[in-house]
Amino acid sequence: MSKVLATEPASNMEQPKKKIEAREGIWGDVIDGIVSNRASLISGIFILLLVVIAVVTKLFPQVLPYDPYQQDLGSSLLPPSAEHWFGTDLQGRDIFCRVLVGTQISLTVGLIAVAISLSFGVLFGALAGYKGGKWDTVIMRIMDMMLSIPSILLAIAIMAALGPGIEKAIIAIGLVAIPEYARIVRSEILAIKENDYVAAAHVIGDSNFAIVFRHVLPNVLPSIIVRATLGISSAILDAAALGFLGLGVQPPDAEWGDMLGRGRNELFRAPWLMIFPGLAITLAVLAFNLLGDGIRDGLDPKARKR
Repeated sequence: MSKVLATEPASNMEQPKKKIEAREGIWGDVIDGIVSNRASLISGIFILLLVVIAVVTKLFPQVLPYDPYQQDLGSSLLPPSAEHWFGTDLQGRDIFCRVLVGTQISLTVGLIAVAISLSFGVLFGALAGYKGGKWDTVIMRIMDMMLSIPSILLAIAIMAALGPGIEKAIIAIGLVAIPEYARIVRSEILAIKENDYVAAAHVIGDSNFAIVFRHVLPNVLPSIIVRATLGISSAILDAAALGFLGLGVQPPDAEWGDMLGRGRNELFRAPWLMIFPGLAITLAVLAFNLLGDGIRDGLDPKARKR
């Protein structure tokens, strides 16, 4: 009798732990993956800093030491100094302030473009993987055709049809990334839909829509989260490339790629015109890639066992 009573508290202690672990779920794994990886943690802090900069410079532009759009030809091409930390451009505008303001456009393009590609990619991938047959053949052949063209060239072709502008650049970047998400979702669903719980959902009368969104897509979520994080870095890079070619943001708006393109003719006379926008692009892209690596490790069961 006493032995039985002695074992009961131990069993009771185990139950709350299991509940806590279950409550954490996928987002708990994401946080664990970021925190346990120093590079991902630093990258996450840096990305948060970029978000704060973008929000503050948008809502409170008066905090900037100089107006990023105010021209001062008398201060043209000043080198970095205590007065102008990153120097000035051909029109005498402060590059430090323009780099900070450029954060708004780069993050906006990254987030909205990924949202577009993710929405359509999940829809097409789920339809192709779950329905199969002719749906799968038609959708995936279209995705293969899009993947056969380098993404930046396809984005340039779309921009040539739509015309220059940041809104059109977002659409172009979002469209060219759809096949990547569609292929990931399709491959995951092809394996998941053969599981017993999907068959059980069919037996109890769940509709195909309910089965996909209640039972199938939640199991695809880890792969989608990782790809979306990495996709933001790709979108920022594509936006910079379009801006460099003059197809993205139009003057006088500040955008890192556009600043690079306009500074290339002064590379040897005023290298700071390209150095600082280039560093901003490099650090932002690297931060999202490293953050994606940490999230992937957190969602990978093999990595968690290590």
